[in-house]
Order: sequence, then C-alpha cells, then structure tokens
Amino acid sequence: MAINTIQYAALFQQKLDEQITALSTSGWMEANAGQVKYTGGKEIKVPSISTSGLGDYDRDNGFVQGSVNLTYETLTMTQDRGRTFSLDAMEVDESGFLANATAVMGEFQRTQVIPEIDAYRYSKLYAIAKAGNRLSTDYTPAKATMLDALRADIAAIQDEIGEDVGLVISLSGKAAAILDTVSDVSKFISVADFRQGSMNFKVKTLDEIPLRRVPSARMKSAYIFNDGTTSEQTQGGFKPDTSAAQINWIICAQTAPIAVSKTDKMRIFAPDVNQAKDAWKIDYRKFHDLWYTKNKLSTLMVNAQPKG
Repeated sequence: MAINTIQYAALFQQKLDEQITALSTSGWMEANAGQVKYTGGKEIKVPSISTSGLGDYDRDNGFVQGSVNLTYETLTMTQDRGRTFSLDAMEVDESGFLANATAVMGEFQRTQVIPEIDAYRYSKLYAIAKAGNRLSTDYTPAKATMLDALRADIAAIQDEIGEDVGLVISLSGKAAAILDTVSDVSKFISVADFRQGSMNFKVKTLDEIPLRRVPSARMKSAYIFNDGTTSEQTQGGFKPDTSAAQINWIICAQTAPIAVSKTDKMRIFAPDVNQAKDAWKIDYRKFHDLWYTKNKLSTLMVNAQPKG
C-alpha cells in the first residue's frame, strides 16, 4: 500500500492539537501546560517545585544550606471523547485522501470539538469558583451598571493579589454587547496584542486587561455531554443543563488555569484494511481537562446571572 497511514495519523494529530489551541476562545489557557508531561492516555504529570525559606547568614559558617524539591503530581483527564468517520473509497482516491480528510476533520473540530472544549472549561471554572467562594451571582448585565460591576470584580481581585499579576477577562457575547453601549467605556478601553498558541490577536482591553469575547452558548454553569450512543443522544455533542446559569464573565490570572487537550492515538485505516466498509476509516479520540491550583484561587472571580 503506497500511502503511509501511520505518518498521516501523526500529522493529523499534531495539526488538530494546534487548531484547538489557536481557535478555541480558551486556547490561551494551554500555555500554562508547557511543563506538563504526556505520554498518551488520560494521565498527565504536572511539576511542582518547593524550596526552603531564608535563613540567617553566618559570618563564620556562611550560608545555611537550602533544598529544592521537584515532584510530579499525576492528574487524570476526565473528558474522554471520540468519534469514528468514514470516507467512501469511490469518492476519495489515494492522492486526494489527505486534502479531503483534512477538510472533514478540520470542520469537525471547528464546529463540534472546539465549542465543547470551551464550554467544559468555562463551566469547570464556574464550579471551581463556587467551591472556593469566588462566585458572584444574581447579576443581570445592564447598560447603567455593567461597567461598574465588571470593574468592581477586577478591583476585588487586585485588592488581594496586587496589580502586577496579569489578568484575562472572558466575557460572554451578550455581556460584551452591553458593555459596548456604555457611553464612557471608551475611556477605559484600548487595543493590545494577545498571544494564543501560534497566533497573535488584536484584542480590546479594559484597564489594560485583555477581553476575550466568548459565544454566550459556551458560557453556562453546567452542561450535559452526550454519550452519542442512546437514541436521544445519537448526534453526540453537548447542551446546557436545564438548571444552568448564564455566566457573564470570568476574570482570572493568565498564568493560573492549566488546560490540556490531547488528540490521542489518531488512527487511519485504508479501504483495503477496513473490514467493515470500502472506505477510509478515521478514528478520533480526544482527552482534555482543566485544573486551577488552590493557592491561586484568589486570582479567580466568576460573575453569573440568576439561574432559570
């Protein structure tokens, strides 16, 4: 067989992971996973460094010996999702397979995978904020109060951690539209570069804090992630839980959330190998999750509307 499906699978795996980081509104959170060790499957290893504190300097004996400890904590990604696709051999010849498969899988990720990963991450941050008493609820954005409410949440974080920690505001599309109408908001808005994966965006900032606009459908407090097997869930994907609240915004330190998404064991079977159909078979499996360390909870604030 002329085509090297193993090489194609490796190429797809790399490119699909890059697409997730570049195009998801939460892709900037993956920069914090740079030191994470991943060798396949659903487990990752996150480094943790601890050192001794200061001691007195002695003029006779010099410095007190300190210690540095580097350990790795094993974390399990709870989101284990996948799909298999077929491309009929009569419609896709060997020479055209790569272009066709790239188009199909790119569209699948853009319209299905990326929105789901975003939704999971924002709902996870809501849950973390609720458990850590970092949740501000029962606020419905309005033109008269929107700017003051948003700046009050920023001030609450900075009052605890100072103003030298870089923050990011993830703002729902509906809340962003209201903010745009505030008469004097332009005094606090500017434009700056924002790096996400391999891409560099121009984004608006509020008080020099980047604003990442997020489709409101991806900013709910809870979702149902369909298993794709039962009759009512055949289409798979996700939907908001009936009791979910609309998240207005999430403010957090840019270096705090650790987001990981991995395309694991991408498999491609040529028609001559595929026993079920005369078709190219593409197996796609995605592991992903998000963590927020307890010692950085003071850098997080989530604002949401009343439920129902």
